[in-house]
Amino acid sequence: MSQPLRVGNASGFYGDRFSAVREMLEGGPLDVLTGDYLAELTMLILGRGRMKDPEAGYATTFLRQMEESLGLAVERGTKIVANAGGLNPRGLAEKLRDLAGRLGLEVRIGHVEGDDLLGRAGELGFEHPRYGRPLTANAYLGAWGIAECLRRGADVVVTGRVTDASLVVGPAAAHFGWARDDWDTLAGATVAGHVLECGAQATGGNYSFFEEIYNVKAPGFPVAEMHGDGSCVITKHDGTGGAVTVETVTAQLLYEIGGPAYAGPDVTTRFDTVELIDDGPDRVRISGVKGLPPPPSTKVCLNHLGGHRNEMTFVLTGLGIEAKAELAKRQLEAAFGDARPERVEWTLIGTAKADPGTQGEATALLRCAVLDPDPEKAGRAFSGAAVELGLAGYPGFTMTSPPGKGGPYGVYKPAFVPNETVEHVAVTHGGERIAIPSAPVVATMAEARTAAGAHTGNATQSPPARGGQPTPSVQPAGHGAEGQSPPVENPSAREGTTGRVPLGRVAGARSGDKGGDANIGVWARTDAQWRWLEPYLTVERFRELLPETRGHTVHRHVLANLRAVNFVVEGLLQEGVSASTRFDPQGKALGEWLRSRHVDIPEALL
Repeated sequence: MSQPLRVGNASGFYGDRFSAVREMLEGGPLDVLTGDYLAELTMLILGRGRMKDPEAGYATTFLRQMEESLGLAVERGTKIVANAGGLNPRGLAEKLRDLAGRLGLEVRIGHVEGDDLLGRAGELGFEHPRYGRPLTANAYLGAWGIAECLRRGADVVVTGRVTDASLVVGPAAAHFGWARDDWDTLAGATVAGHVLECGAQATGGNYSFFEEIYNVKAPGFPVAEMHGDGSCVITKHDGTGGAVTVETVTAQLLYEIGGPAYAGPDVTTRFDTVELIDDGPDRVRISGVKGLPPPPSTKVCLNHLGGHRNEMTFVLTGLGIEAKAELAKRQLEAAFGDARPERVEWTLIGTAKADPGTQGEATALLRCAVLDPDPEKAGRAFSGAAVELGLAGYPGFTMTSPPGKGGPYGVYKPAFVPNETVEHVAVTHGGERIAIPSAPVVATMAEARTAAGAHTGNATQSPPARGGQPTPSVQPAGHGAEGQSPPVENPSAREGTTGRVPLGRVAGARSGDKGGDANIGVWARTDAQWRWLEPYLTVERFRELLPETRGHTVHRHVLANLRAVNFVVEGLLQEGVSASTRFDPQGKALGEWLRSRHVDIPEALL
């Protein structure tokens, strides 16, 4: 087998560990170093920055990281690929050229354009009936603009809104010479990109069983050793913290996904075909991934300015916590009068212990979050009214912060446009503009599925042994969108006694946001535990365990190769992270809440 292409990651979000770029360049050999700086919320932040300065709109952190490490990348022969261009990839590319000149470096810098559709918002129907013209409108581009820049000799490629996985797919496609319709290899690289995109989440960060990982050092960032057939090995630099295991990789694969068919602009990746194998210490091999053609439409991230938000948190101490909370609610609601904000959400957090030994043990928190189009109603009028209760409220009244004005919030909304609508352009280091055509058209998706060997219909997977191929089993009529799968024979669940313990004793979870929807991926640790978990954790039981999901549509997807089920809860996060009044607006802790719920588990599995 030829030498693999070693692709590393040094950023999972705008604000990730600043030193990671230098750490990754110094820590071991890399052919390509990627950085993911964008999310729906980031696009909103950059959009607000661009309102103040039309030349802004890119991740300034990346520019400072390059000032420190660009010379090292040149010295090591490592190419840099990052989506830090945000809303202004051209502007960032120009800044990087200026930086290279000041540092005396010969660096060829290309960039990718075409994702910004804001100028065509009216034409494309992006106007919101309430919020009007969007602040940002960016299509999710694919990997081929990146690949073209690299093929033309670029050392650094910066992009705007591409899919996160494209940062890995592009370099791999350029290096191995893949064709636009090499669906399986493109799908394999997409899986590798999905693992790498969130940085240290693949090496033990945000990991359910974190106590099992030696965490004296900060987790290292992940590396994918890509092969020409689309397979890869996920690893990290020697001597760095954290760990790469089948389960840390599984956790990241379940992050922010929906159904098994993961649609992107270059390929539809079948996550139900992913096979993970332990390949040695801190090494996990990914193979077997199948791909299908992409859909005929491209997703667009729209951010609208929705109004203003604010929040205040009351500290409740000692006896009568619930009564104190009710008094605070009644008094503040009465104080609003006609100036009540449009949305008011109360959350009681925690409870006081009996006979508490510390004041912290005696304390709970009552949070009030508000949204309103009027900045005054959501600003001082709200926070001032809360503070004015200080000498007339419950005993022990105090708050966690002084009154404030709050700030604006954005509303996220996805849109879809025909692929040919998007003008994807690679701009080489020499200034040549190369149009990137949309993906090849397949006659019908059914024909594409048949050609790729995929099963059709409303299907789930019956659970094989770990690492085996899934066996399609078509659902009987009536199971519908919630994805219930038929019961699986499980002797250990039928015989013997059960113990009532937290679900997390046998299952890990990883959760996050998909715009206003939340996803909660749950995996079992052993084959026996999976044979119990898969038929046990139905949509109905999921709703029982997480009562806040009962008013929402819940979809359940089985990923048998990962010993996992993935739940998608529509609208739980309201209109996206910036507009959500939930205490956990990105749904990051939903999985840990689920794991903490007590269920009856066969003792043989414990």
